[in-house]
Amino acid sequence: MTVTDALLAFTLAATLLTLTPGLDTALILRTATAEGGKKVFHAALGIDVGCFIWGAMVAFGLGALLAVSEFAYTLLKWCGAAYLCWLGIQLLLRPRQQFTLNQAATHASGNWFVRGMLGNVLNPKMGVFYVSFLPQFIPNGHSPLLWTFLLVGIHVLIGTLWSLTLIVATRYAAGVLKKPAVVKWMDRTTGCVFLLFAAKLAISKR
Repeated sequence: MTVTDALLAFTLAATLLTLTPGLDTALILRTATAEGGKKVFHAALGIDVGCFIWGAMVAFGLGALLAVSEFAYTLLKWCGAAYLCWLGIQLLLRPRQQFTLNQAATHASGNWFVRGMLGNVLNPKMGVFYVSFLPQFIPNGHSPLLWTFLLVGIHVLIGTLWSLTLIVATRYAAGVLKKPAVVKWMDRTTGCVFLLFAAKLAISKR
């Protein structure tokens, strides 16, 4: 596989995977509609940093532990499922009722950068995906370390563009999305989605 072939093939594969609805998409949509500009960009940045953290672990060989250690995979899997459950329950029990938040509410809403980052870091599927997926697109004779970060960078760029597309799309529907009933429905729906992802993660196998 040539360098050009590797880059084109990975870009296509990463684009298809990014467009597949998942936890990141749910988090971006919910944050964009219920929290506003700064919060959703924090969440998107956290998601990107989470990808780079996994990329670094894979590049330096730490992520391979998940591919061979059942205990390590199970431990991280349950931590991730517990974290998603906590997020989902919070959204179900305490949904927002307005789009514009006052200072106290903004402070209480938590750090969305951390939430976005942990959503990726505590998902062992990301680690296994990178361990098994990225090496296929590293041309022979090239540095696995440099190429891993290059491929992760491409994945992050595609994910960022997708996040921006979702954010812009919600702006066109701002009039409807700002209604208290819609915001509350969005929170509770996202909470249910998070709980479903938690259940799916908890019963998943490598």
